[in-house]
Amino acid sequence: MKNSPLSRNCSGPIKRRSFLEVGGLSVLGLGMSDFLRYQAQAKEGASQLVDKDTSVIFIWLPGGLPHMETYDMKPEAPSEYRGDFRPVKTNVPGIDVCELLPLHTKIADKFSIIRSIHHEFADHGGAHKRMMTGRPPKTPTGTVNDAPAVSSIVKKVFSENSSKLDMPVCVAEVDSGRAGIDTFAMGPAYLGAANTPFMVTGNPSAADFKVQNIGVKKEMETRIDDRLSMLEGMDKFKRDVDKSGAMDAMDSFNRQALEMLMSDRVRDAFDLSKESKQTRERYGMHAYGQRALMGRRLVEAGSRFVTMVWENPFPGTPTPKNCAYNWDSHAVNCHIFEDTKWRAPVYDQALTALIEDLYQRGLDKKTLLVVGSDFGHTPKISERRGTKSGVMQPGRDHWPKAMSILVSGGGMNMGQVIGATNSKGEHPIERIMTPNDLWASVYQHLGIDHTAYLTNHEGLPMQILPFGKPIKELGGVA
Repeated sequence: MKNSPLSRNCSGPIKRRSFLEVGGLSVLGLGMSDFLRYQAQAKEGASQLVDKDTSVIFIWLPGGLPHMETYDMKPEAPSEYRGDFRPVKTNVPGIDVCELLPLHTKIADKFSIIRSIHHEFADHGGAHKRMMTGRPPKTPTGTVNDAPAVSSIVKKVFSENSSKLDMPVCVAEVDSGRAGIDTFAMGPAYLGAANTPFMVTGNPSAADFKVQNIGVKKEMETRIDDRLSMLEGMDKFKRDVDKSGAMDAMDSFNRQALEMLMSDRVRDAFDLSKESKQTRERYGMHAYGQRALMGRRLVEAGSRFVTMVWENPFPGTPTPKNCAYNWDSHAVNCHIFEDTKWRAPVYDQALTALIEDLYQRGLDKKTLLVVGSDFGHTPKISERRGTKSGVMQPGRDHWPKAMSILVSGGGMNMGQVIGATNSKGEHPIERIMTPNDLWASVYQHLGIDHTAYLTNHEGLPMQILPFGKPIKELGGVA
């Protein structure tokens, strides 16, 4: 299989980008002088950061955004491919989106769609790892990383280059019960548990929502002993992190937690009640919308990388019997067209509100918004009996050979479609790219040298991104 990470059995002399994949120092590959040079680069790698006031909001859609129902529709394809919906024009000629995304049509000049990213991992586990790390995983299944997630690298680099962190560098917003660091392959691997995101669990639109581990009651604010005693109640936070290196990480967690407990700025950033009712309703009083609003508040306050996981728009309430919990639109999970009709309006509202807000508040240069998922879904529709519905229904299965990514802001070039798939949406035929090209653009935006090295557990150098170039159409380097 061309360019498959699973087919790289023997590719000739070792290249710098393949060094870690081999797993160590090879007498036949790298001489000792090369090894020592790369090791020195690894020690310096985390300091190779351009001082830029930039941030990233990363919206993750587990299960796979169905590209044929959203951003890469094929109205001329046979009916068993094109599905029930039709594309509609936007305010930018040449950019069409699904008819169920009417709010997108008004702001297409503020986003770009990439239609030609692909990879080779059809299992959720392998796909999550491939997308989250920028590396072909060692195993095609499972979500325990063998390389650090991009968010962990971002935290490592920024933490080592800042004398004081007023805000958590990386935050992840997830449903209750989904805060395990391995759930979505956001593990830190060799970087250790101190470089995991601060997890915010629950539905921010719920009346009883509360960010755990942040804030103290007003009557306690002058009593440092009470603040310190509250750290003893953070066992759940500690249990949820990867235990690898946990003892070394605890001091970091405790220091960060204490600073958060004492910081009005941090508490305010997470406090959605400080937003007007009108703003909250524009985003939507559901998990997608309120997570998006919190994400905007966090980057505005100084967080660098905010991941928001959008699964069930209304967690805590029953999912319609012909719909899925997340974006995994197999026919056994959901009736894909009914699921899209239920999910798309919420997605449309929350995403466009966030994009408009970033531009209206002047954050579009500072903040790069990326919307992605593990893969796309099969261009050809299949029918199966639904597990919940009990009737035959249409769906689409996993499809890593084609997927759509939306980006917005970051001071980049918006209002364009980059790349193309064939007439049935099966595979890219123009500007063929991998997830690494996307991450190279993200790192460039953040001021991180993606060709620099970090050091793994064995003291061996590991390049931040083993291959990939910033997407030139977005304003990156060719």
